[in-house]
Amino acid sequence: MQVDWYGQAAFRLTAPAATVFIDPFANMSALARRGVEFRYPPIEAVGADLVLVTHEHLDHNGVAAIDGSPVVLRSTAGRLASPIGEILAVASEHDAVAGTERGPNTIFVFELDGVRVCHFGDFGQRELRPEQADAIGSVDLLFVPVGGGPTIGGAQAAAIAARLHAQFVVPMHYRTARVNFLEPADSFLAAVPAALALDSPRFELSELPVRRGPLAVVPAVP
Repeated sequence: MQVDWYGQAAFRLTAPAATVFIDPFANMSALARRGVEFRYPPIEAVGADLVLVTHEHLDHNGVAAIDGSPVVLRSTAGRLASPIGEILAVASEHDAVAGTERGPNTIFVFELDGVRVCHFGDFGQRELRPEQADAIGSVDLLFVPVGGGPTIGGAQAAAIAARLHAQFVVPMHYRTARVNFLEPADSFLAAVPAALALDSPRFELSELPVRRGPLAVVPAVP
């Protein structure tokens, strides 16, 4: 499986059977008028068979940026049919006050190319509730926000990775040279047992080293 990071929480997962894009962002230029910096390159000339949208914020719901006619599953919960089989969509919140500030968020869990994948979107709860953890189960590849502010921070993200027995953990939604409104990934990297910094925003999952315990995989900033 090939994984491409486009910035923020946007990832494309490419396998022989299908391509999945999660949380593409729309045109973010309007943020500059509010003093918010978002300078990831636009998502262009990218196709997918399936698009997953964890919640309806502009930096996560830019479905129109994806070429073709993909199946789109957005901002919902349940067990859903898709081109790659069943998608588990777990209800969660974008904040620590039951979604009353920033609304709902969906945690998506699915299998692609024999890999159990979990993307946490903009998860902002104080902690993962037992019923959510039970529904998710163990995962192989976890994408989790680490930048604090509107989501959880690094220590919480590392605790979730350990709780879900994730083999590979990819941090997302944190401060980089392209965004100025989140915290950096430092606290997350300090809390995980091992980390691998990559020199590209793209990696092949099969080429990553296998070890006991979660390995944080940090793609280069696009």
